[in-house]
Amino acid sequence: MATAVRRRHSSRKDVLVRKAAGALQPLVSGLFLLLFSSTALPDQIKPVIESEQLLWISGIIGHIDTFRVPLISLTPQNNLIAVAEARKHSAADIGAKFIAVRTSNDKGETWSPTTFLDNDGSKIDGLNLGVILVDEEKAIIFIMYTMCAHHYHCNVSSTLLIESVDDGRTWSQPRNLSKMIGTKVFVPGPGSGIQKKYNPKKGRLIACGHGTIEDDGIFCLLSDDHGKTWRNGGSLNGIPYNQPKKFKDFNPDENQPYELPDGSVVINARNQNFYHCRCRIIVKSYDACESLPLENVTFDEALIDPAVAAGVLVKDNIVFFSNPANPSKRVNLTLRWSYDDGKSWLKDKIVIWHGPSGYSSMTTLSNTSNERYIYLIFEKGRLDITESISFVKIRIN
Repeated sequence: MATAVRRRHSSRKDVLVRKAAGALQPLVSGLFLLLFSSTALPDQIKPVIESEQLLWISGIIGHIDTFRVPLISLTPQNNLIAVAEARKHSAADIGAKFIAVRTSNDKGETWSPTTFLDNDGSKIDGLNLGVILVDEEKAIIFIMYTMCAHHYHCNVSSTLLIESVDDGRTWSQPRNLSKMIGTKVFVPGPGSGIQKKYNPKKGRLIACGHGTIEDDGIFCLLSDDHGKTWRNGGSLNGIPYNQPKKFKDFNPDENQPYELPDGSVVINARNQNFYHCRCRIIVKSYDACESLPLENVTFDEALIDPAVAAGVLVKDNIVFFSNPANPSKRVNLTLRWSYDDGKSWLKDKIVIWHGPSGYSSMTTLSNTSNERYIYLIFEKGRLDITESISFVKIRIN
């Protein structure tokens, strides 16, 4: 009986609690609206693949064995330019290469024939792409790359720069930056460099890359005079430094920087030896890449990754990320997006290609336009990622 009485008392108490909660509900809802009505939440987007076409197919153009490492950018005149390594004799990272270039003046509907830049002859350790970088203030396109990146039958590496002042129609002779930055191995990107849109150092050109696998880490080059001179900026060294790495050592590698509206620069990097997770390494700089402090390093466990070069892009304050979303295999090329500067990622995503897929790169028009497209380029195959390079046009609904 005592138990029954207690249950009845408990039941009446529950009823009173529910009534009180019901009375408070409008007040709570009103408070919630008051707190968040002044915060402009972004519209929910629904990216859709509008079209896709293969820009390069390995083994069918002249004496080119393999096309790899695709880059894409908008030119100063808002045309598209796609760049890739044209590996002459094999799919290996070493060996002789050209730089392959195609352009489009109708937002990727049609493309120019392939032209080849900087034939490195028959070098055993030839050129390695690289970063494409646009100075919007001076209407200059830069392509930065490295010679002798692996020190394979060569002793000194060089970072080279070619540029175009006529929207990619003609290109300068390569300029060696070694006297300014030294001969320590620096392989830009691969991906896009950035020009700072916000302070600090608005207008600065930033190209980030990596060193060798043994002496690896993230390094940035900086220019404050529109690419005339360059100097070394911040770095984030691998651990142990200047020693061969083991599985799960800290070894940041290929990377893509992007700028947030507060002027900070985020570098999203390949986690070569899977330190902490099979995911991406993130480092943030608040001084325009003068420094990359270790205390600003985090790991984005939501971005699972098989150790690969990935694409990152900011459009209309939304961060987009592309990679083969798999912890161990280069498959499942996926586009994801974030409304909070990459702190979290929406469950919604687009799987662009389920099969073998490798490096990717993205571009778009500036945030000030009404352009509703993202342009993505990636390594694609049915059996292997080296089979082709594909261009995808994605509409943001």
